[in-house]
Amino acid sequence: MMDFLEEPIPGVGTYDDFNTIDWVREKSRDRDRHREITNKSKESTWALIHSVSDAFSGWLLMLLIGLLSGSLAGLIDISAHWMTDLKEGICTEGFWFNHEHCCWNSEHVTFEDRDKCPEWNSWSQLLISTDEGAFAYIVNYFMYVLWALLFAFLAVSLVKVFAPYACGSGIPEIKTILSGFIIRGYLGKWTLIIKTITLVLAVSSGLSLGKEGPLVHVACCCGNILCHCFNKYRKNEAKRREVSYYFPLKTLWRSFFAALVAAFTLRSINPFGNSRLVLFYVEFHTPWHLFELVPFILLGIFGGLWGALFIRTNIAWCRKRKTTQLGKYPVIEVLVVTAITAILAFPNEYTRMSTSELISELFNDCGLLDSSKLCDYENRFNTSKGGELPDRPAGVGVYSAMWQLALTLILKIVITIFTFGMKIPSGLFIPSMAVGAIAGRLLGVGMEQLAYYHHDWAIFNSWCSQGADCITPGLYAMVGAAACLGGVTRMTVSLVVIMFELTGGLEYIVPLMAAAMTSKWVADALGREGIYDAHIRLNGYPFLEAKEEFAHKTLAMDVMKPRRNDPLLTVLTQDSMTVEDVETIISETTYSGFPVVVSRESQRLVGFVLRRDLIISIENARKKQDGVVSTSIIYFTEHSPPMPPYTPPTLKLRNILDLSPFTVTDLTPMEIVVDIFRKLGLRQCLVTHNGRLLGIITKKDVLKHIAQMANQDPDSILFN
Repeated sequence: MMDFLEEPIPGVGTYDDFNTIDWVREKSRDRDRHREITNKSKESTWALIHSVSDAFSGWLLMLLIGLLSGSLAGLIDISAHWMTDLKEGICTEGFWFNHEHCCWNSEHVTFEDRDKCPEWNSWSQLLISTDEGAFAYIVNYFMYVLWALLFAFLAVSLVKVFAPYACGSGIPEIKTILSGFIIRGYLGKWTLIIKTITLVLAVSSGLSLGKEGPLVHVACCCGNILCHCFNKYRKNEAKRREVSYYFPLKTLWRSFFAALVAAFTLRSINPFGNSRLVLFYVEFHTPWHLFELVPFILLGIFGGLWGALFIRTNIAWCRKRKTTQLGKYPVIEVLVVTAITAILAFPNEYTRMSTSELISELFNDCGLLDSSKLCDYENRFNTSKGGELPDRPAGVGVYSAMWQLALTLILKIVITIFTFGMKIPSGLFIPSMAVGAIAGRLLGVGMEQLAYYHHDWAIFNSWCSQGADCITPGLYAMVGAAACLGGVTRMTVSLVVIMFELTGGLEYIVPLMAAAMTSKWVADALGREGIYDAHIRLNGYPFLEAKEEFAHKTLAMDVMKPRRNDPLLTVLTQDSMTVEDVETIISETTYSGFPVVVSRESQRLVGFVLRRDLIISIENARKKQDGVVSTSIIYFTEHSPPMPPYTPPTLKLRNILDLSPFTVTDLTPMEIVVDIFRKLGLRQCLVTHNGRLLGIITKKDVLKHIAQMANQDPDSILFN
């Protein structure tokens, strides 16, 4: 395909910032590189060793990525747990212990007050030597808000000063980068360092955000940085993106290996303190009944409605941030939202605790030893049924918890809209799960009490006898979490797998699937885009969604440039343009590349050359090749004809010419063109008629056409 340089010029074959890579060219380059290494391996022992090491480098890279990602994940979780507890107090035995670890080895802990120990002191105990009374409450309240503001201020300041790309979840940008887009610095070392630090600070501030989405960005930074240690990946943009438009089998196995190493590393660190790899391990003792699919589906409907509401309101707020003065004051915005969140969160124990801890509490299946208010049932210590918990009427603690959880649900729904998208690392998995888990627990307790007081109803009497433990509220919380997460992200199969990973609840596949599918159907009925796709469109990134179908009856000639009555297509001729002519075209246009034709009269296509390669090659020739001046002729042919005496030396640039650019005819349906762009990852496609060049279709043109057909603003696509 390509006539490569014998001595490659530095920079040729690379891409400008905010441009799309040429997948076909990159794959061709990698095939040629691999073919050359394989051929040389037969010549000497050293060449054979080099060939083996080249083949093994992918597995070594996966090992390093797994080790680094797992280590950082464990570090982030441990640090966030400690700093979250720091808002409420400090361990006098060692300030580096969080609340739980501080009281583990205490000899003065009672069963009723297992969270209290002399080694852990609240801020009121440290400052005014008492934890009782209104003044102590005010001191603790003040310190809680103060620490939250300090953490948030440090997070937004570090992002703003050192790494602006460290904000947000990163998933919309990661999806776009994997599709072939170049965003220089987004996966760099500074972004990794600042995102790791500020993610801990943001989570510890108590804002309604999670760390799971940003951890994807952190892991991608690890992969990108480590890729530069291996020539095979450092010099080829497509090799670093083998999980985008297609998923090779070898990449699947390497991904599995990287995940295995990361899981082993995380297990060794044991950040959750329970010797388990899952964040919310559950162990329900009661099987679910077929009738319960009805409330599970109701939770799916709630998740779909919440997802659609959240996406619309959050995108509207983010658009307001981008188009008004609000976007110029990210520090003030973060501090205001943090202050409101902290002030409203402290009085309610369920909003004061970390969101991960709240979800664990909601997933919990109440046992005899649980001291939570959610488990305050009147006859909970009656073990007459062979040690199993019987039907339980709700006590005062349960009713109090229900009111608090209802207020928590309202706060989480509202405040998450304004939190996601601020200039700090912010994930959406945990807040979405929290909303669903609260709704699920409320519904689960309601179903439980309904079954207790009305077990003789027709819907209960066949499977729920008096004295049996029929309903598990924790299961409803888990199903609700999956429903809301699905409504926001529009995931289905992967969502169910994620819930298995987070909870270990494999036997509840049917309730999870029912809720996930229902939430997706309901949310899709109100809006087709998930939150990440909506943010991709809001930011104008050139991302072609592989799942969407293009059903409009348009042709390539309707989308290509130039259109009717437009100026002619800017082209280069293969043997009649001077250096000055080409430099003039480059200075007067902003195109990423130019078709090369035999002549302006024939318009017969020869190939395609990238703008960046042209600029670098001409600059290099002017510096290193004697006699090249503005009047020198540029040749894209294999052999240049003999020149008259005293003429300037010619400049041969066939080595940077793509000799087989992808082409379609002018009558090709756009449905096929869109499919070609998706499956081959093209950045441009040339349009011909009877062999003559008519125009060009770029990825940006395709995206604009799709937006126009969907009655959206085509000018929202910002980048090439």
